[in-house]
Amino acid sequence: MEERTGQCMCGAVRFTARLDPAKAHVCHCPQCRRWAGSAFFGVTVAKGDMAIEDASAVRTFRSSDWASRSSCGTCGSTLWYRFDQGEDGAGDYELAVGLLDDANGLVMEREIFADERPDCWALVGDHPRLSRKETLAEFGMDG
Repeated sequence: MEERTGQCMCGAVRFTARLDPAKAHVCHCPQCRRWAGSAFFGVTVAKGDMAIEDASAVRTFRSSDWASRSSCGTCGSTLWYRFDQGEDGAGDYELAVGLLDDANGLVMEREIFADERPDCWALVGDHPRLSRKETLAEFGMDG
């Protein structure tokens, strides 16, 4: 396990996350693009491995039947989404990489919804790029 600290832009939301393994992923779905302003670069943190110092500034909304998304209520920073399958407070954290005090050393694991990526950007590297259909199948969802 690797411990990393981080915070939102204004510092109202601070956390310590234990990562195992330290693998980053990118989501190109329309919801993530609108929420993050581009592709969502994230790292998975197990529910029990996330310690939030003061959650009073965290604002969460249900963005679909299967996920909720959180941001800082003070500065608006994107924080994380949770694949909670409709149960508030459940699921691992998909933490925005940009919040980490040190994001070096992460390994790009994969891109999801890669066929929905706008043609104005492309990521380099040899990693899996799952289509919408492949992504939904992996998460046990209908397309």
